[in-house]
Amino acid sequence: MLHIVNKSPSERNTLDSCLRMSGKGSAVLLIEDGVYGATKGNIAEGKIKEALKDRSVYALWPDLEARGMQDAVIEGVKLVDYGGFVDLVAEHNNAQSWL
Repeated sequence: MLHIVNKSPSERNTLDSCLRMSGKGSAVLLIEDGVYGATKGNIAEGKIKEALKDRSVYALWPDLEARGMQDAVIEGVKLVDYGGFVDLVAEHNNAQSWL
């Protein structure tokens, strides 16, 4: 399953809930303000590093770039463009948007 998170981990608990509920082998895609969760020094950094052990974590590059965070991405987080976003949706049978 593909889990899509668009809220900042410092403002909402959406990412935390997603990481608790998503299973091994699933994929998490951070978009919009959710990309803050993919950056070093954020409140969720430890949880993202733990999640990377058994699931894939992606961040939407244009959203990182728009926020000036492109140089602060946690090692292991994969960056995708809009085409990559579409590919992830197509690769997974189910997608869950965490609002």
